[in-house]
Amino acid sequence: MTRESQRVMMLAGAAAIALAGLLGHTSPASAKTHDIHMTAVESDIVIDGGGEKYAAWTFNGTMPGPVVRVTEGDTINFTLTNPATNKNPHAMDFHAAEIDFLKNYKAINAGETISYTFVAKKPGIFFYHCGAPPMIQHIARGMFGAIIVDPKDASVWPKADREYVLIQSEFFKNPGDVQAMFDRKFDGMMFNGGIFKYHPFVTGGGKLDAKPGERVRVYFVNAGPNEFSSFHPIGEIWDNVYESGNPANKLTGVQTYVVGPGSAATFDVVVESAGAYPLVTHSLTGALRGAIAVLLASPDAKPSTNLMPMVPWELPAKK
Repeated sequence: MTRESQRVMMLAGAAAIALAGLLGHTSPASAKTHDIHMTAVESDIVIDGGGEKYAAWTFNGTMPGPVVRVTEGDTINFTLTNPATNKNPHAMDFHAAEIDFLKNYKAINAGETISYTFVAKKPGIFFYHCGAPPMIQHIARGMFGAIIVDPKDASVWPKADREYVLIQSEFFKNPGDVQAMFDRKFDGMMFNGGIFKYHPFVTGGGKLDAKPGERVRVYFVNAGPNEFSSFHPIGEIWDNVYESGNPANKLTGVQTYVVGPGSAATFDVVVESAGAYPLVTHSLTGALRGAIAVLLASPDAKPSTNLMPMVPWELPAKK
């Protein structure tokens, strides 16, 4: 090969690299690897503003478990530990993963550990949960959470000014009554593991903050285990809804959107005026039993980086 030929090939290669950069392409080397370790914890948690405690089964001691956040194309090395002090088998099922469930999602006994690896190939908001039998009980008792897979190209949707994760789930007063779970006889409905947790007009409740004009992005998961959610912003209209949180699945100007058990969606709303805007399931038997989260828009709203405020729900000591 002549020196002139080598020069031409080098220039062509440099041009290709520059063009890829202009087009926003990223190389596989830009993807990250995340080591995620969770522990199954069987413990009591606070589920209402009166301080009522619930004998929950959790990931890392909170209901919901921690939010996992990665970027499309990233690799997740996941490990679940079931301590010897627990009484039940537990497992982990990531809806963001595309792997063999028999090998990776199997239940492990107390004192055991399981590890597996997957690549987050599709952007979105996804459910994760325990899959140990009876799965309906493990989910109902609190073994669930959310994994956000951000799109590799952030320009595919508008930038959010504020973000929240809301996970809807049913509350059963008797956590050992599996038949009630099969019969859909729930006693309450929760957002992020609490009844009226984000309702400032209920004792012990908080709120979700925003400023007028901000784009608020809600990553919404329905943990079930049984009931559908009709997610609606009272006093507002969803500017955009993204099925499964994938920017390619965009709807515009939506009043109410149905999210089934085990599914999820991302919701954008821009509140023009100061005031209170309850986010509810319009299945009113659920809303009026706890699934109301008030988005309070105020010019004085402080910045927040907490995706799930008040998790865990730590109430002030009673005098």
